[in-house]
Amino acid sequence: MTTSQSRIEEHRVSGERLVDRVKELIHQGNVRRIIVKNEAGQPILELPLTIGVVGAVLLPAFVALGAIAALAANYTLVVEKEVKEIEAEGTPEAEACACGSCSRP
Repeated sequence: MTTSQSRIEEHRVSGERLVDRVKELIHQGNVRRIIVKNEAGQPILELPLTIGVVGAVLLPAFVALGAIAALAANYTLVVEKEVKEIEAEGTPEAEACACGSCSRP
């Protein structure tokens, strides 16, 4: 039997690293949602990510992130990750990469 839970993480990043960090998080494959917040803590962009999201669909989001990053401020990425565990074995299940642009299974 498989159970599913979510975990929230926050990452502080500079504007110049924003797009690269979001891509890294998406490559992890277990991300449900990413919220970009400004220095005041106000959300400025929310990216809901689902199993069916692939690279071409994310292109407009990366363009928007690039525009936001050009403001050269510091941002907080709030990342909601899905944590699946197999109760019988107690190990996380492998997840496929959702970005569609890498070779990760």
